[in-house]
Amino acid sequence: MTMEFTDRVNRVEPSATLAISALATELEAEGADVVDLSVGEPDFPTPENIVEAGQDAMDAGHTGYTTSAGILELREAIADKLADDGLDHSTDEIIVTPGAKQALYEIVQSLIGEGDEVALLDPAWVSYEAMVKMAGGDLTRVDLSETDFQLEPALDDLAAAVSDETELLIVNSPSNPTGAVYSDEALEGVRDLAVEHDITVISDEIYKEITYGVEPTSLGTLEGMADRTVTVNGFSKAYSMTGWRLGYFAGPEDLIDQAGKLHSHSVSSAVNFVQHAGLEALETEDAVTEMTEAFEERRDLVIDLLAEYDVDVAMPEGAFYMMLPVDADDQAWCEGAIEDAHVATVPGSAFGTPGYARISYAASEERLEEGIERLAEEGYL
Repeated sequence: MTMEFTDRVNRVEPSATLAISALATELEAEGADVVDLSVGEPDFPTPENIVEAGQDAMDAGHTGYTTSAGILELREAIADKLADDGLDHSTDEIIVTPGAKQALYEIVQSLIGEGDEVALLDPAWVSYEAMVKMAGGDLTRVDLSETDFQLEPALDDLAAAVSDETELLIVNSPSNPTGAVYSDEALEGVRDLAVEHDITVISDEIYKEITYGVEPTSLGTLEGMADRTVTVNGFSKAYSMTGWRLGYFAGPEDLIDQAGKLHSHSVSSAVNFVQHAGLEALETEDAVTEMTEAFEERRDLVIDLLAEYDVDVAMPEGAFYMMLPVDADDQAWCEGAIEDAHVATVPGSAFGTPGYARISYAASEERLEEGIERLAEEGYL
C-alpha cells in the first residue's frame, strides 16, 4: 500500500534540535562519550517541592479530566503572575496547554490560513517556521545576525519586511537560539509597526525568568498592544519541568474562544496532576534564582573559554544559548563536530541563520570545558 501524505506535512522537516539530540543518543548507545550541547533542557532536576506536589495530587485523586482550559486555581495563579509582569488577563483569557509548544501551535492554527503572511526574526526557534508552513502560511524573515542579534538596530529592516498584508509577527525575548533580550525601544518599534499595519503579535516569553542583569518587558504591557498580543509562557525552562509538558497562553477572549475549540478537539486538556504541580511551581522562586545564577556562571565560563581560541560571540542576556560563528557550512560543521569530537551542537541554518552553531550551556561546567577542549583539539575552533 502506498500512502499519500498531505501538503501540510510534506512542507516541513523534522526538528533539527531533536534530530541532533537523537544522533547524540545513538552514539551514546554505541558507547561513545558525547558532550551534548544541543539540547534546550536545563540539566537540573525538577525542584523536589514541585515533584511532591505532583505526587500529592495523584494521591488525592487528581488523575481524571479537567476543564479543557485548565483548572481554575492554576489559571488564577497564572493571571496573578501575568499581573506581576504588567499584563491584565482574566482566567477566561488563559488556556493551559501540554507545553508551550502546543500553545504556539494552537495560536498559529487559529490565526493563520493558506497564504497568510507571518514575519519571523532570525535566528528564530526552529518550530515557528514549521508551524506556519503546516498552517499554510508564508514567511517573511528579518535577519538580526548583522546586529549582534539585537532587534533595535534592525527596526528599519523589520519596517521594510512587514506591511498591511502581514497577519502575524512572532517575537521571542529572551531568544532561543541567541539569548538576546530585546530593549524597550525595540519593543516600542514593534508596537508602532503592529498598530500601523494591524498585526497580531505572539510574545513568546518562555525564557522570561532566566535573565542576567536585565529585566525583559512583556510586549503586551505597551500602550496599544493589549488587544493584539498573545503572550506564551510555560514551566519547562524556568522550573526544569520539560518532561511534565505544561505551558499556557493568554490573549484576547475572542482568540481564546476560537483556539479553545482546537484545544478541546485535540489534547482535551493538560494533565490534571501536572497542573497541580504547576501551581506549586509558581511559588518556587528560590530554585529559579539558583538555576539562573548557575546558568550565568556557565555563560561567562564558555565565553572565556572561547576567547582563549580568539572566538568572539554575542553576549547572551537570557536563556541558556549562544550562537558560535563557524567558518564553514554550518550543517557540515555540526555533523563533523559530533562525529569527530563527539560534541553535539545545532546548525544555525535550522534557525534561519547559516554560518553559526547553537551551543546550549545547560550543562555542567566540567562538561562545558570538556566540550570546548574537544572542539579545539579536533580543529573546530
